[in-house]
Amino acid sequence: QVQLVESGGGLVQAGGSLTLSCTASGRTFSWYAMGWFRQAPGKEREFVASISWSGGRTYADSVKGRFTISRDNAKNTAYLQMNSLKPEDTAVYYCAADHLGDGSSSYPAYEFWGQGTRVTVSS
Repeated sequence: QVQLVESGGGLVQAGGSLTLSCTASGRTFSWYAMGWFRQAPGKEREFVASISWSGGRTYADSVKGRFTISRDNAKNTAYLQMNSLKPEDTAVYYCAADHLGDGSSSYPAYEFWGQGTRVTVSS
C-alpha cells in the first residue's frame, strides 16, 4: 500500500510558476512510476506528466516546454515544476503511483492516488 500526499498548490497569476510535491509512504518508492493528472471543473481528468521507475519522462502536449516532472527517490517525493502558467492550467492536480510502471498516460494504469491539490491561475 502506498499513500500519496500532494502539496504546493495555490493561486498564481498567469505567467507565474508553482512547484507541486507528492510525497509517498513506504520504502519502495523507487519502484513506482509517478504520474500527475489534473481535473478542471466540469471536465474529465486528464494526463499531465509522468516519470517511470527508471526515469523516463512523458508530457501532455499542452504542458510540454512549460512543466517539468522529476523525482527524488531518497525523499520519496515526486515534483511537478510548472512555469508560464496559463488560466487553462487551473485544476485540481493529482499525483498517482504505478508499481513498476512505464509512465503511462492512462489513469487506470495507476493503483494509488493522492487527494489532490488545487491550482488556480488568474488572468
